[in-house]
Amino acid sequence: MEAREATAPAATSATVKVRRTGERTRIGTDVRRRSRYGTEVVDVPPDQPPFGADVVELTKWLCTVPSPIGEEARLCDDVLARSRSWPLAGEPFRLTNSIAVPLSRGTGGPHIVLAGHLDTVRTQHDGPTRIEGDRLYGAGSADMKSGLALMIAAAEDRALSPKADLTLVFYSREEGPFAENELGPLLDARPELSRADLAICLEPSYSKLQLGCVGSIHAKITRRGRTAHSARPWEGSNAIHETWPLLRDLAERAPVERTIDGMRYRSVMSATLAHGGRGRNVIPDAFELNVNFRFLPGTSLDDAEAELRAFVGDRADVELVDRSPSAPPYRSHPLVEKLVAAGVKGIEPKQAWTDVARFAQLGVPAVNWGPGDQGEAHQRNESTSVAGLREGWTILRAFLAGL
Repeated sequence: MEAREATAPAATSATVKVRRTGERTRIGTDVRRRSRYGTEVVDVPPDQPPFGADVVELTKWLCTVPSPIGEEARLCDDVLARSRSWPLAGEPFRLTNSIAVPLSRGTGGPHIVLAGHLDTVRTQHDGPTRIEGDRLYGAGSADMKSGLALMIAAAEDRALSPKADLTLVFYSREEGPFAENELGPLLDARPELSRADLAICLEPSYSKLQLGCVGSIHAKITRRGRTAHSARPWEGSNAIHETWPLLRDLAERAPVERTIDGMRYRSVMSATLAHGGRGRNVIPDAFELNVNFRFLPGTSLDDAEAELRAFVGDRADVELVDRSPSAPPYRSHPLVEKLVAAGVKGIEPKQAWTDVARFAQLGVPAVNWGPGDQGEAHQRNESTSVAGLREGWTILRAFLAGL
């Protein structure tokens, strides 16, 4: 992947010296100035909402820029261009189509990372991005351009000056396989992020605080048989029929529950895809299942893999397709307590996988919290609550202001 420090736009006329921090200078038609950290600041691009726009307007704008997984470049370009209007503590760092943006440094407070993915799933929408009553419709409106809008709002609130070193992380390819997600390489490329005191992943949660996450393994389970004519099945070995005991055990496997730091998680194992057969009149010689194992926080990837293999035993071949670690809840962490005090709409375990696990692997406490409507994620005609967006911004702002 290509990594580089993002460069400032080229000047449109003669070079102008800036003599004092904060001094405004005019270059061509651009108004440029310096932040207190010495970085150059320019105006918001004219085709974007104005600096300091409402979170609803920001969300609507973000939804008008298509960014299905694998096609995030345009939105990444737009966010990077907009970041030039922020008083940054250093140059944004771009890795392919992901960006780390340092907003403040040297405050003496904790290092807080706000993280959100630029990509969306490919869903159908009956109409353009729009607002109807309390609903904002658009691809990614809930998952998670609403969260991205709050991150941008935090950068553009001139009255907000938290005693915290704040970094915004916009990353791509979250909606795909673990190995293709760009957050991992971005964290590897910026070691300071692995020393953060708290990371907030702004995934849709109705502004509820969702703690920890279960891990996930996808495995291809293959039962082998032997072909024969379907009129004479005794001459072969039917791989589909012979998989029945394994499928029965999967269906009868009860969730395994564990309470960790006051949060109850469930370990579950499910067949999610099936494929087999060569023809309507041929006894199948192979039957493949995708089995998804969601395992408890505190269980290592190796232990989870061993548990899955033991469950299958010698009844089929096991090929691992994707492995994603779990994350602990961090319920009693002081910064998590501050976020709770800011007015989150409830606290619950995250019975799913999110990128908090990537931060946790690096020793960074991380939580899931965002303003989007969780139930709308990946839905046709995805939408989110306008009131919920504003309420979410009120909560995040209160948290940052209280640091």
